[in-house]
Amino acid sequence: MAVIADELLLLLLDNAAAKPALDPSRRRRLLAAAVLLDLAYDFRLRPAAPDEPVPEGRLIAQAGPDDGNPTSSWAWQRLARRPVTPKTAVAALQRRVEDRLLTQLEHTGQLRRTPVYTKRFRRDHVWVLTDRNRALQVRSRTLAALVRDVTPTPPTAALITLLHAVDGIEELFSFDGRARRWVHHRVGEIASGSWVATDSEFAEVNLAVTAAMVCSALH
Repeated sequence: MAVIADELLLLLLDNAAAKPALDPSRRRRLLAAAVLLDLAYDFRLRPAAPDEPVPEGRLIAQAGPDDGNPTSSWAWQRLARRPVTPKTAVAALQRRVEDRLLTQLEHTGQLRRTPVYTKRFRRDHVWVLTDRNRALQVRSRTLAALVRDVTPTPPTAALITLLHAVDGIEELFSFDGRARRWVHHRVGEIASGSWVATDSEFAEVNLAVTAAMVCSALH
């Protein structure tokens, strides 16, 4: 079930401004990458194997049960035409992915669009979390992995890896000098795939390997 992109967006929205954190270009690439990792975790997207007649470094969309997530289904259809590089995959999704995820969270009752007016009396809107519990849980799990050395769940590890790739950790969390050094080291560990155990399920291994490829396109 797709959770990485949803939880990442909720984390980005959990602020006083009620608008997603990070600059738009970086945020859209980040959310596109998160949708790719949701597909990888569901094993509907995977790296090409060395013995396949596909150029090296390509991602392959493969058939699998549709979990009913509209954004994941849309992304899979965009990628199912042919094997693509991670950079091409991100580019194919980034333009529309944020609007799709916001609409999806609004339809499921997790967000509410609220109109506001700017100083020039232009109408705008903000996104209000209808219930902060899920966002708080995401933040708590992320901080536990970063600060308390708790082994992250695969979705949390993917979220941390993505934020690390776009230098987003510092912008979402505040750490003092001593904690910052520890967190920097810890983030590097998680991004390297240290959370994957030797007896991990194949979906977790596929997620970690795909995350490494996708994040290389975000740097």
